[in-house]
Amino acid sequence: MKLRYRTLLAASLIACLPFVAGAQTLRIGLAEDPDMLDPTLARSFVGRLVFMSLCDKLFDIDEKLNIVPQLATSYEWSADSKALTLKLRAGVTFHDGEKMDAEAVKYNLERHKTLKGSSRSGELRPVTSIDVIDANTVRLNLSAPFAPLLAVLADRAGMMVSPKAAQALGEKFSNNPVCSGPFKFTDRVAQDRITLERFGAYWNKDAVHFDKVIYTPITDATVRLANLRSGQFDFIERAASSDIASIQKDARLKLSKITEIGYQGITINTAKSERAQSQPLGQSAKVREAFELSLDRAGIVQVAMDGQATPGNQWVAPSNSFYAKNVPMPKRDLARARALLKEAGVTNPTFTLMTPTTSDAQKIAQVVQAMAKEAGFNIKIQSTEFATSLSLADKGDFDAYVLSWSGRADPDGNLFNFIGCKQPNNYSGYCVPEVDALLNDSRSKLQPAERLAAYQAIAAQVSKDRPLVYLYHRDWLWAYSNKLSGIREVPDGLLRVTGLKLN
Repeated sequence: MKLRYRTLLAASLIACLPFVAGAQTLRIGLAEDPDMLDPTLARSFVGRLVFMSLCDKLFDIDEKLNIVPQLATSYEWSADSKALTLKLRAGVTFHDGEKMDAEAVKYNLERHKTLKGSSRSGELRPVTSIDVIDANTVRLNLSAPFAPLLAVLADRAGMMVSPKAAQALGEKFSNNPVCSGPFKFTDRVAQDRITLERFGAYWNKDAVHFDKVIYTPITDATVRLANLRSGQFDFIERAASSDIASIQKDARLKLSKITEIGYQGITINTAKSERAQSQPLGQSAKVREAFELSLDRAGIVQVAMDGQATPGNQWVAPSNSFYAKNVPMPKRDLARARALLKEAGVTNPTFTLMTPTTSDAQKIAQVVQAMAKEAGFNIKIQSTEFATSLSLADKGDFDAYVLSWSGRADPDGNLFNFIGCKQPNNYSGYCVPEVDALLNDSRSKLQPAERLAAYQAIAAQVSKDRPLVYLYHRDWLWAYSNKLSGIREVPDGLLRVTGLKLN
């Protein structure tokens, strides 16, 4: 009865959204409410989903993870690979009518690097300066060759905002973001909706077939699906794995299943704050090893994801060419886990596992809690709204945190910001100079074999320190109306709105 009430309530709220006669609106159900709508500061996956409609990038990636043009039409590396010259698309404007030119690109890259609180600064660290060659040509100068750069520019670090709007609005820019994507910002009601409307001067306007896009966060996957079935949504991201069979049987719906390039894991506060030293999990690598050995990854995948994921113990999946085979996936070993706790002088370690309120995260926390209990761990689950959980993680106000990462086309995007010293997404507080040196070395190597050697050395050390316990690599599960066409299944899990149509 309670579930039905929530479903009807959500449907009735969505049905009350503004409607304009004759306008065609794309309605998308999100698993969480995004954080700040500023590509320099933003950290959430759902924020990236919204940005796909709002903010174009210098480059994009395709279904095969190839780098493809967007705001930049071509690029050229210097002979020493320490400079990248970009040719920009001519005639592009921001939503406020300002030109998207080389000066704007220079402003944005410098903003990404220097703005207080920037989540992009680490991604662009090797970029030392930006030169404007002419109105449509810009050169990025590097301190050393930087293999991940094109992939970096194909995500939020490559998103361009209006310099005029960013300077005028300052800290309030995220309340009224101005970019150059196919849709422009209209309004946002926290925990309720984000509304975008078509940008008439978009450079690729012939590929845009909607007047509005409305994003609505509903954390319960069952409620999202109910709203899709009732016609209140056209598309939902992260459908529940337990609902796959029923979706496939519903002639009104379609399902996309895409193997992600990211990971699901548990981040442990080892040095982010003083709280790390208040409980054994943060203090002792032996306790963290015991915790990992109490877990059965295949079992977690089966129970939490109904088998719709690949078990893993690193930042890339075992099938990835950059997977470090020198650090194989450990098997569950309760006897060894108990022995390690005894060696550490801790018999029944207690810690709090913070988890977002999404359905899959809740399942993970419950399965982990039950498994670890068999080794002697006492885990308390703290369910927290997603944006709030990120804020707590940033402050170090947690013991352990169920956190997924949607992944990047280059493995550096799954690693550097998470274990590099003082990097924006390093919620564990992990900082080992030798690992930092290896991270920088892996970025400067252009040959895959050389990069793999660095990743193998990183994996060897990180697997001992365990600031993160990687669990699996999930399948993106999208459900949508059979009237919606033009879906592109890109492994980053982001819906491209250009080309979509409601028939």
